[in-house]
Amino acid sequence: MKKLVILLLITASFFSHSKESNAVKLIVLGVAQDAGYPQLNCYKPHCMPAWNNVHLKKMAVSLGIVDVNAQKKYLMEATPDVRQQMYNLHQFIDNTYKFAGIFLTHAHIGHYTGLMHFGREAAGTKNIKVYAMSKMTEFLINNGPWSQLVTLKNIILQPLQNQQPVKLSDNLSITPLIVPHRDEFSETVGFKIKGPHKTALFIPDINKWQKWNLSIIEEIKKVDYALLDATFYANGEIPNRDMSEIPHPFVEESMKLFSSMSKKDKAKVIFIHFNHSNPLLQKGSDAQKAVKEQSYNFAYEGMELDL
Repeated sequence: MKKLVILLLITASFFSHSKESNAVKLIVLGVAQDAGYPQLNCYKPHCMPAWNNVHLKKMAVSLGIVDVNAQKKYLMEATPDVRQQMYNLHQFIDNTYKFAGIFLTHAHIGHYTGLMHFGREAAGTKNIKVYAMSKMTEFLINNGPWSQLVTLKNIILQPLQNQQPVKLSDNLSITPLIVPHRDEFSETVGFKIKGPHKTALFIPDINKWQKWNLSIIEEIKKVDYALLDATFYANGEIPNRDMSEIPHPFVEESMKLFSSMSKKDKAKVIFIHFNHSNPLLQKGSDAQKAVKEQSYNFAYEGMELDL
């Protein structure tokens, strides 16, 4: 009941802010790492509350984008939780809005495997546009079951090029930015999402910031919101694994790197993509307090950003 009330309040908020005909909304539909929260086989103290209380569960990272003037809606990522995330997106807007496409960052399980729900055994969609980089496109064409989606035209692949904007309407454009990551099956990109008034940077997965050929600090300064990889809060978070094999920027590292930025620029940072071990998933945790005390923010499901 509490979750329903929150959803209704969010929906009312959307309509109250969407009277402006050129409004573009960005909606956070998921905040967890690919495997969600709690994760399979995790019965440790940090996971058990979410096993025991469905309202504490978190879905894999996804964004919804709503273009009011064009009356279109988009997904960023097709996660294993796409059924619920599509439903939640539906709750934010009038169902007459056309579902106009999906943007994919890369070929790791939490970011594309939800495409299976668009296929013959499920929704059986027709000609859903899927925007992807060249290697990601080749991966979908050449590997089942994704190849069947292409053959049956459940999805229509739309090519992306690094740093080349895709103009979706007069009020909305999306630009892919290649970032370094574990590219076993495809390249990895983040996206710059430009609305009529504001711009958001979305980088859910990246290796250490220093390995990128662009300066993350300069990129933050160019935008109004920066939703950034926060897979792990600190080194040693997964005791039984060599964390050098999964070289995401730790939140503690990012905050230290960004420490010289102005308070205004720090406030643009919204940490997202939390592993099940990340204490930022725990309401009222010391980690959440530390992030807020240093002027940063962390994403939550249902978060709205005006573009």
